[in-house]
Amino acid sequence: MKKNLFIALFLLAQLYLTAQKPRARDIGIPFDGTPGKFNAITDVKGVEVGYSTIISGSGKNIRGKGPVRTGVTAILPRGRNNNPVYANWYTLNGNGEMTGTTWITESGFLEGPVMITNTNSVGVV
Repeated sequence: MKKNLFIALFLLAQLYLTAQKPRARDIGIPFDGTPGKFNAITDVKGVEVGYSTIISGSGKNIRGKGPVRTGVTAILPRGRNNNPVYANWYTLNGNGEMTGTTWITESGFLEGPVMITNTNSVGVV
């Protein structure tokens, strides 16, 4: 009982601390432009964002059967318009991989949506 109470108090303290964390704009760090109505990527005219989440099953994980907890987010920079957008890429810490960066480096264009998912699903997305 004491252990559960300690864990609950610890989690509540973490929620409180993260809720108090200021945003960069709120503490005076300058950014070009003005935030949109929702301060979100979807405020940009023409950009569409979609997602799909799959939650299925419970219990012990059995390969090929589940349970399943996965999802994908798609960002379409020009909505349903298939024209490419100018693009480049940068890695801050050299860790992680991005599929398609070779083509972006060679052409300077992004053709198609940006898809964000877990590492094990990259090949099927």
